[in-house]
Amino acid sequence: MMLYKRGFTQKLLHCAAVASLSLLPLYGQAASAEKPGEGVKVTPIFPSIAEERFRGELAMAGLRELGYEVQEPKETEYATMMVALAYGDADFSVHLWDKLHDNFYQKVGGDRALVKAGDVIPGVLQGYLIDKKTAEAHNIKYITDLKKPEIAKLFDSNGDGKADLTGCNPGWGCELMIDHHLKAYDLEKTVSHNRGSYFALMADTIARYKEGQPILYYTWVPQWIAGVLVEGKDVVWLEVPHTDLPGGDNSVDTSFDGKNLGFAVDKVEAVLNKDFAEKNPAAMKFLSLMQIATVDESVQNLKMQNGENKPADIKRHADEWIAAHRTRFDRWLKQARAAAN
Repeated sequence: MMLYKRGFTQKLLHCAAVASLSLLPLYGQAASAEKPGEGVKVTPIFPSIAEERFRGELAMAGLRELGYEVQEPKETEYATMMVALAYGDADFSVHLWDKLHDNFYQKVGGDRALVKAGDVIPGVLQGYLIDKKTAEAHNIKYITDLKKPEIAKLFDSNGDGKADLTGCNPGWGCELMIDHHLKAYDLEKTVSHNRGSYFALMADTIARYKEGQPILYYTWVPQWIAGVLVEGKDVVWLEVPHTDLPGGDNSVDTSFDGKNLGFAVDKVEAVLNKDFAEKNPAAMKFLSLMQIATVDESVQNLKMQNGENKPADIKRHADEWIAAHRTRFDRWLKQARAAAN
């Protein structure tokens, strides 16, 4: 009788062990479904512009929730960023301007090497602005009004008789557009394109405005400057007489609010190394869905300008944005997990 009981007990233990082992794959599948990126390292690559880190933090937060091991982002200029992504030295970015950076994108192989995924920020604007007071006093509406020496001299800040245009950093792409415009609209003799550290130059530009001096500058939206120099109140967009873009395709939309700004109405996209995108459908799907409004990034950038500009501040801004948009963020994650199956 004892032998029977002992044998029965051993059979029960054996069955329980088998049952437990048989359940392990199910638990593994559940964990994998929740975190499809588990065990996969991801290297982001971003520009070295602190004001553009916010959207990168949002992307990294989402990938971490999907289980990916997100590495410290690499930082470089846009053209080099595309090279790194094409060669697999980095896996993704959320900083590709569709029109502005197309030349960088095509030079590294375009769709053969990279994958564009969704519209991180739609409706991005670029253009030239001057202070409203000077515009109204001298009836300045077009960038070509600066061909007149007496108009150009109003914006001369160094005494050489030419208008000083606060322009773009080398390597951003917009500096090539500005140089093209100066030549196309016959402005090289009357306008100087001041380039260097854009935000340092803009700090000087804003200081001149506060002193009541005329200002002329290039900018884009979203960005904190739009919250300091408010269009329609402090400054106005300058129009171009006709669209003239490098490459000759002038059919793209360059108009905003009835004005031809001379730059393509653009969008910021996520871009991934093609091999990484194909092997990681969850990451690809999440980055294709992630989207923030221009006003959200402008508001966050203004917080940075007001002193909340440390890396920990930017990460906190991203965490706060996610908390405020949790339902939408969770929807992106749910669709990303579904794409992995």
